[in-house]
Amino acid sequence: MARTGRPKTTISISDAERAELERWAARSRSARRLAFRAKIILASAAGGSDVDVARRVRSAPHTVGRWRKRFAAKGLDGLLDEPRPGAPRKVTDEAVENVVVQTLETTPKGATQWSTRELAKHLGMSHTTIGRIWRAFGLKPHRSETFTISRDPLLVEKVRDIVGLYMSPPENALILCVDEKSQIQALNRTQPVLPMRIGEVERRTHDYDRHGTTTLFAALDIATGHVLGKCFPRHRASEFLKFHREIDAAVPAEIYVHVILDNYATHKTPAVHRWLAKRPRYHLHFTPTHASWLNQVERWFGLLTQRQLRRGSHTSVAALKAAIEEFIAVNNDAPKPFKWTATADDILAKIARFAQRTLAAHNAS
Repeated sequence: MARTGRPKTTISISDAERAELERWAARSRSARRLAFRAKIILASAAGGSDVDVARRVRSAPHTVGRWRKRFAAKGLDGLLDEPRPGAPRKVTDEAVENVVVQTLETTPKGATQWSTRELAKHLGMSHTTIGRIWRAFGLKPHRSETFTISRDPLLVEKVRDIVGLYMSPPENALILCVDEKSQIQALNRTQPVLPMRIGEVERRTHDYDRHGTTTLFAALDIATGHVLGKCFPRHRASEFLKFHREIDAAVPAEIYVHVILDNYATHKTPAVHRWLAKRPRYHLHFTPTHASWLNQVERWFGLLTQRQLRRGSHTSVAALKAAIEEFIAVNNDAPKPFKWTATADDILAKIARFAQRTLAAHNAS
């Protein structure tokens, strides 16, 4: 006998309920949870099983089933959060909603974002209450991050090419992520650094003396985490070729080499093309413009900066190069490759969602 599964809760909504649900569903910025529940009920009313609705709203079937039952039993009130035990709340749901809406959808006169005290004065509340509401909803108006969406016409092809190498590397081939970290400064604080003590953090002066710069060329083997690095005074095409000769000498002649690079001009000069033409075992894969995050060696550069350069103090370029070489040696003593998990489809879908949000925000402004 075939299994029929758990019977689904039938959902029917009136015109008034539909209008209210659609209003709630449109408030994904100021009432995310309520908007999500409203979308579940609207999708359920259109027909389909819990699994079908879950797929449409990107949730789990048991979550869809729970909110179906709540709505069938209590109507619109069933989608609201139930009261919790404890002392009665002094700040109403309407006041909380007003704080969130004002934070997300308005700005103060003469400023670009609200502070807790400015919004508290505007709404007649205490700044501590505003702070608690902001923390509850994850709102941080004082913070801002930058982004750039790649406009590369071959974005999709390049993402699939590079991620394909990460997720399914070819046999008898070496995959190297290559890039240069240019203009690394040898900086020395103008006064001695006060070391960390019990109850006190390390302290240093804000100013420093400059003692020259160097450029680090690095090649990261994605399979082992081993890094080949060499410092040069400059980062021209000639230095790039010298570094490739270092790679060529280190890699056995029978192994094919796939090199992942960014679109820096020195990587595409005629001299580089001539050198590669004589060595057909090399295959270059260029990341899309404004997508250096696809190159795993950039993550390794981040570790170098975090662990060695940012708080280092160097009185000469030679001392700086010695510190970089020491970091590379320690890395290669116990190399650990980065684990790439994002598929090309996941990355492209995320970029598409972000681009749609950006376009929607632009059209709304």
